[in-house]
Amino acid sequence: MPSIACTEPVPAPGDAVGPRDRARGALLGLAVGDALGAPAENMKPSEIRARWGRITGFVSDNPCGTDDTEYAIFSGLLLARHGSALTPAHAEGAWHQWIADRAEGPFRGAGFSERGTLENLRRGLAAPISAQHRHAWSDGLAMRAAPFGVFAAGRPAEAARLVAIDGSVSHDGEGIHGGRAVAAGVAAAMAGAPTTAVVAAALAVVPDDSWTARSLRRAVTAAPLGERAVRSAVVIGGYPWTDLAPEAVALAFGAYAAADGAFVQAVLTAVNMGRDADTTAAVAGALAGATQGESAIPAHWAAAIGPARGSCLPSMRGHHVLDVAELLVPGEDRKWVTAGPSAAPAPPAEGAPR
Repeated sequence: MPSIACTEPVPAPGDAVGPRDRARGALLGLAVGDALGAPAENMKPSEIRARWGRITGFVSDNPCGTDDTEYAIFSGLLLARHGSALTPAHAEGAWHQWIADRAEGPFRGAGFSERGTLENLRRGLAAPISAQHRHAWSDGLAMRAAPFGVFAAGRPAEAARLVAIDGSVSHDGEGIHGGRAVAAGVAAAMAGAPTTAVVAAALAVVPDDSWTARSLRRAVTAAPLGERAVRSAVVIGGYPWTDLAPEAVALAFGAYAAADGAFVQAVLTAVNMGRDADTTAAVAGALAGATQGESAIPAHWAAAIGPARGSCLPSMRGHHVLDVAELLVPGEDRKWVTAGPSAAPAPPAEGAPR
């Protein structure tokens, strides 16, 4: 890959992919990557090979998204409600309304950063103090950052600004940097920027000496040598947890760069590297989906993605990522969500076209 300069994204010449196709590609790509990677989460490549050989498609009989998809829907609906006027108070209020204050039993199916955030919110702590927990560096913001890039297409700095506001409730430090990098990268891809410019946009919104920036540079430098080299360049050997934002974000961008933005290759590269495979594949899928559009996602993969099941966030049950994409399509008259998740468009009947 050529050297990366921190420049504004430049659309590819003769770009024929429209903003709606890119928006749908980004969020559907996130959900597809999440579902493909979920069975391989926390696994080593050797364990993946021993069980499945090389993963080339769904290995579950009933594939579905995890907390990555449901939190992306959550953030997409939050953004659709407030747009560029989003504030930390708005984000904190949504966490209370849609998650923390719901009497639905113990919180299920998400990572340490979300659990720590909820504990703090339920103790009465407000943002940014609510993000002061042991896992503020996790990839929990990066996994839900793609909607901000869709909304702020072609404006990476604005995408990064908005996702940091969302993240102020739950993340700090490298956790915020990871979310900013993903949001900015998706925003650049939404404008038709080539792969190198997408990576440059991500690097431009994080501190040059941050762990996130260093890992991201190592990953994309190793990308021409393939997934094993990318993994070796950034994985923290011996560390038991796989949700480190600098590691996961770098693996995702490394997979995207190794594939030069091609959707299938980017997502499968991320999946087969293991570690936090649902998140890395979700981010790689969002980047590649924004780059190539919805049409680049294999139809049989896309067909497997239905409305969210609410297995992590019951309040997100019934919402489809494509409905959220339609709310955020740039350059169109957006129908802002004014009441909460229930105000978003109802999912179509089963089998109906989206």
